[in-house]
Amino acid sequence: MSNYPSKTGLSNRTLGLVLAGLLTGSTLYAQPGAPKANDSTTPLHLLQPDYPVPYGQPKPEDVTKVINRIYTYLDANTPTQLIDKETKKDIIPGGSFNPNAIFKPGDFRLISYEWGVTYAGMLLASEATGDSRYADYTNKRLEFIAAQVPYFRAQVTTDPTANTPMRAVLAPHALDDAGAMCAAMIKASRAGGVKANLRPMIDNYINYIQTKEYRLADGTLARNRPQPNTLWLDDLFMSVPALAQMGKLTGDKKYFDEAVKQVTQFSKRMFNQQKGLYMHGWVEGMSVHPEFHWARANGWGILTAVELLDALPANHPGRPAMLDLLKAHAKGLAAQQSGSGFWHQLLDRHDSYLETSATAIYVYAFAHAINQGWLDPLAYAPATLLGWNAMSTKVTDKGQVEGVCVGTGMGFDPAFYYHRPINPYAAHGYGPALLASAEVLKLLKNKTFEINDSSLQLTLKK
Repeated sequence: MSNYPSKTGLSNRTLGLVLAGLLTGSTLYAQPGAPKANDSTTPLHLLQPDYPVPYGQPKPEDVTKVINRIYTYLDANTPTQLIDKETKKDIIPGGSFNPNAIFKPGDFRLISYEWGVTYAGMLLASEATGDSRYADYTNKRLEFIAAQVPYFRAQVTTDPTANTPMRAVLAPHALDDAGAMCAAMIKASRAGGVKANLRPMIDNYINYIQTKEYRLADGTLARNRPQPNTLWLDDLFMSVPALAQMGKLTGDKKYFDEAVKQVTQFSKRMFNQQKGLYMHGWVEGMSVHPEFHWARANGWGILTAVELLDALPANHPGRPAMLDLLKAHAKGLAAQQSGSGFWHQLLDRHDSYLETSATAIYVYAFAHAINQGWLDPLAYAPATLLGWNAMSTKVTDKGQVEGVCVGTGMGFDPAFYYHRPINPYAAHGYGPALLASAEVLKLLKNKTFEINDSSLQLTLKK
């Protein structure tokens, strides 16, 4: 307040009382000689707004605390043990096969697309903080999974449709089984910290994506649910990042070409250029598509874009179009951010609930694109930090992530999306929260911010 007495004629003490009174709604006439609080006597612009989430630049140590809370919870609740499902006793590695063998249940599955994102998030958290525990989390679990391959191979080969612990690894049935786990394994392998040979699993996943997943006539990856020849926006993330990482791992251009092709062919059908948003689903043969711009699917879309641009060679002919698409999508998403910093479950239906996992994905994507020089920090960094501040309020002291929509199929009516449950055991929130926090740490190291005219602004070099 020391800057203001010369402008108002009020002492620091009196100004403090005036502002305190205004903030509490009390009158100040009981103070002898106290001036009437009005536009002439009081800097009303200094009043503290009633923000629903913290406002301003987060402290790096607070971001790190969020990462650590999530890590501590997950490390304690995702064990790496093989047990007998009936006796609950540990199974000693290397013995004869026990058909009752299962992974010891924790709060989350170790082999799922959600946990592929979590493994990638832990790797990035380790890179951003320098704390090896986070990378160790990923490496330990990927090593455990690799160690089970010979143990379960015969069982899965005999019955590839059985619901056995390693079926999704050894005999993928959908892109959900393959893409995110594959991308995380390649990242872990390239980082050099994992001791197991993950390449056989990586090759098996890529083979599924490239040769076994159902496709439309033009080669676009598709599903036959809930209707024949259906595109799910989610499937961009369940395929393209793995292809892009495989291109990075092998140097083979065919993987980059396929990745760009998939994004291009999905986008021409599903990206609304006017709104800068993707619809969730598209069905071949429908003349009218009800457009539901589901938040997390749009998250998978923009996460795919930054993952692809990270790996795509600078001279690849598809790169300019992919960068333009990222910018158009980011602009559309930024326009839908709520005043609390969250994004809505249906992005352009602002009476739908505020959702955490999508918010976290957008924060990561924006922060990463800023850090890479793809998005203007002056335009996007304040929204990014606002989003992180919002997301951080949903990470409990225990390390659980709240406000996360559970797994969601594709629908053609609004009630389906409006009333999807939220649950802290929805695995979709943890990887995005780690990615967002780690990338925001990098942003805070790369850029400086200030409160300028009461709002958070990027500090421009003089």
